[in-house]
Order: sequence, then structure tokens, then C-alpha cells
Amino acid sequence: MAAAASTGAVGHRIGAGLQRPPGAQGPGPIPSALVQGLALRLEQRVGGLLPGEHRAAGTGSGTELAQIRPYRPGDDPRSLDAAASARTGVPHVREHVPERVLTSWIVVDVSPSMAFGTALRLKSDVAQGAAKVLARLAGRGGGRVGVVLAGAPGIPLSPPRGGRRAVLAVEAALEGGVAPDPTGEGGAADERSGLAAALDRVGRVTQRAGFIAVVSDFREQDGWEKVLTGLGQRHALCCVEVHDPREAELPAVGRVLMADPETGRLVEVDTSDAALRHRYAAAEASRRAALVQAFRRARAAHVDLSTGEDWLRGLGRGLAPR
Repeated sequence: MAAAASTGAVGHRIGAGLQRPPGAQGPGPIPSALVQGLALRLEQRVGGLLPGEHRAAGTGSGTELAQIRPYRPGDDPRSLDAAASARTGVPHVREHVPERVLTSWIVVDVSPSMAFGTALRLKSDVAQGAAKVLARLAGRGGGRVGVVLAGAPGIPLSPPRGGRRAVLAVEAALEGGVAPDPTGEGGAADERSGLAAALDRVGRVTQRAGFIAVVSDFREQDGWEKVLTGLGQRHALCCVEVHDPREAELPAVGRVLMADPETGRLVEVDTSDAALRHRYAAAEASRRAALVQAFRRARAAHVDLSTGEDWLRGLGRGLAPR
């Protein structure tokens, strides 16, 4: 199913130009029972900022009582309150506080680094599954969900939709895979399509407070931390970090030629050097510690998912209140 046209790449559907990476197998089965069990956890984790949790102006249909007043000609007879009418002898009607529909945004990283994976799945597979589940949860209660792709040219965007259409839009956006590797004629990745640019675009298109979920490996160094902190001042944030066990440390396999998937830069590494492996592990641990601090500054819920585990159960653990 094709999603709506991207406003950042006119004439192309969202996800156009992406490539399905070798070894991609998708997120696997997503049992509805497990997804239902995550609903309450997400509500508690992000401070209750979900559909039905916000008041709109005036009165209307809803679950919270605004007032009971005498009946006036033109009122809906179905709103008559039998108890108040019997008690006063005068027909009374109930008015309720209308529930404002919440608009949520799912920002999904489709940069080349998401094509990596040495365990059960690729990072892009896990990201796809997490995005689909979050879209289902955010769309409950009449909520509307939009999706933005970070790392793809033009920062493709699919406008907010409700219900099943929101999940289908996320699936359509991610079915193409990830952005092509920048090696060769493509050159270095364009920072204007990176995570910071995608977050900035979401901030510019949102008119009122909502829920924003970011699914990424957060390996870009384009200043996304500052933009995320700005979004955290207005919105409820959930950052889903996807990583692979092999990224934490280098195996001792001799000399290897490595390529940076984000820039295409090549470097030869002697992995038999124990000191080098130690420095690499220390640098990666420091990087991830800095990530945790960045999420805390932005007041974002942090969910840690690994390609080496059952990502759906990991999502449940990450959304559990702390």
C-alpha cells in the first residue's frame, strides 16, 4: 500500500529511494495480546499524554462531566439526566468535557547504519517493529499518528492519520528498507536529512503539545541532542535506542577493512591489538552514557532494544514505569 506523498520529496511516495538491506527479515510476528498489554505501560511511562487524557475547549462528548443544567429547547434528549430531573422536578441535561484527539509523530531512522546486524535481526528490522507497535498504541482512542523518516533524502513525511490507516502508513514508509550506502558516487551522507533535521521538521509542523517517539541508533553527530531537548519542553518524548551487541566491542579477528555507513569513510583496523579493542569498548561505553544523559535532559523515556533479544519483550520492559 502506498503512503501519502512526501512533502519533502514532491512526486514520490514516502519511502521511495530506500533499499532493502541484505539479510533483512522484518520484525517478525507481533502478537496482538502483547501489544494490548503495552498500552497501559506507555500511558504511565510518558505521563499519560495519550488520546482521551486532554481536555478541549467548551463542552461536548466525552467521559468527564462538565455540568448538569436545566434542559433548553434544542438540547439532545439523549443527554437528559434522569436522577437530576426526578430530584428537581425539572428536566436537566448532562454536559461533558470533550476529549481532544492527540496527534503523535513517529520519527524512524532509516540511515545506512540501521542496516547493520549480527544477531537475530538487523537494526532496521527492530526499528520497523517498534515503530509499528508505537503507531498502534498512539492511535488508540481516536489518536492520529504521522511518520517522518530521518536519514532519507528530503526527510519524507506522512501526515497524521487515525486508526488502522496510521499503522498502514508506517508499514508503507518502512517497507523499502534504509537509505543507500553513501560510498561510491553518492559521497557523504547529507546532514540536512539527518536526525536533527527530522526532529526540527516535526517541531515546525506540530501546532500543539503531543507525543513524539524517536526510533534510532542515535549514532549521528549532527546536533540532534539540542533539538530533542527543545521538543521535550512541549511534548512527551519516547526515545527507542536500537543497537547491536557487536557495536559494543571489537572481536579479535586480525586486520579488517571497516566502512562508516554514515559517511562511507574506510579505515583499516588491526583487531588483534588488545589496547585498541579496549579503547574502542571504552569509547562506545562513553558514547552510550552520553546518550542516557541527553535523553534525561530532554525528559524523554528511554527504551533500549538490542538485535540480540526479543525486541517486543524488550519494548515492554523499556516502557515499564520506573
